[in-house]
Amino acid sequence: MEATVATTSQAAPPPRLRERYEQEILPALTQKFGYTTPMQAPRLEKITLNMGLGTEKQDKRSFEAAQEQLAIIAGQYPNVRRARKSVASFKLREGMPVGVSATLRRARMWEFLDRLVSIAVPRIRDFRGLNPRSFDGRGNYSMGVKEQLIFPEIDYDSIDVVRGLDVTITTSAKTDLEAFELLLGLGMPFAQEGRPGQAEREAKEKEAEEEQLKEEARQKAEVEQAALEQLKEENPEAYAKPEGEDEGAAEGGDEEAGETAEESSDNG
Repeated sequence: MEATVATTSQAAPPPRLRERYEQEILPALTQKFGYTTPMQAPRLEKITLNMGLGTEKQDKRSFEAAQEQLAIIAGQYPNVRRARKSVASFKLREGMPVGVSATLRRARMWEFLDRLVSIAVPRIRDFRGLNPRSFDGRGNYSMGVKEQLIFPEIDYDSIDVVRGLDVTITTSAKTDLEAFELLLGLGMPFAQEGRPGQAEREAKEKEAEEEQLKEEARQKAEVEQAALEQLKEENPEAYAKPEGEDEGAAEGGDEEAGETAEESSDNG
């Protein structure tokens, strides 16, 4: 009797970035923006990758190489984008391929963003932070990649042409500030200058600094007053007014009052 071997297929582990979002980022966003339910918090919907061909659209070999490279980066076979109309000045005919595109959702979306933030972006030459002004006003962010070599899946010796691609991250956020906080929590390294809500934050920080200075000045005045009161209690004679000054002040007041009375009677 032949022994039968039971094979069980194991489920793939969930993306670690999605687990981090559900456990850490989602509660933080709910608390920061005061959402009544976690379903109101912004979340990722899709990531779109676009690679234009340019002058390579007439070269079949280059077109296939671009398809292959984007498939390796995205983890799925890309779609071909074709021209909708003919443009003679660009040597473009209707139906000619002009680029390749891939739309990532669910697990592939999370895994790609994890690779982008953790591995690819740190490999950008002369990197000084992502541009925080690239939001479209509706919670979506776009960034450009000049070289596909930042992705470690691409073999340096096998590429024929250095190609760039555009990455568009679509979220459910209603404002750029909410989308910015979402992507910042997911690890996107944005530059400091130009962040959404930066003017409001700077105004609040300036106001808080002024309040702190006023509070320090008030505490200093209270300490000085308390020290003065203590000195008066320890040595009251040093801070007592001479009796002659008080009497002179009183006599001067009486004389001024008499002169005022005389002037008023003369006028009458």
